[in-house]
Amino acid sequence: MQPTIAIPQHWGYPRFALDQRTEQGTILGLYYYPSGTELGEQFDEGWRYVLMPKKNSDEISYLQEDQIQPLTPEELFREITAEIDFYQQQISILNRQLTILTRGANNG
Repeated sequence: MQPTIAIPQHWGYPRFALDQRTEQGTILGLYYYPSGTELGEQFDEGWRYVLMPKKNSDEISYLQEDQIQPLTPEELFREITAEIDFYQQQISILNRQLTILTRGANNG
């Protein structure tokens, strides 16, 4: 069964999704300031997003929808391809370490 998030119809649908990569970083969370509430009136109603600008950072930013720019398909392709290349290199290094380890165990 897939996890489900229910959004009240009168809220409108968020423009961005959890884990989406954007120019400002990866979206980790989102919350909504409804109209007619203190937060909605003080900070404008609508969706807010929690983003992690860098993958290995503890830095977090909080942005409104109009402050976020999605990556172009080309940028997204390059980013994902670079990440795949990185992990393939890591796998290759680990495979070499396993090979050395098993040779040592067989010679001992």
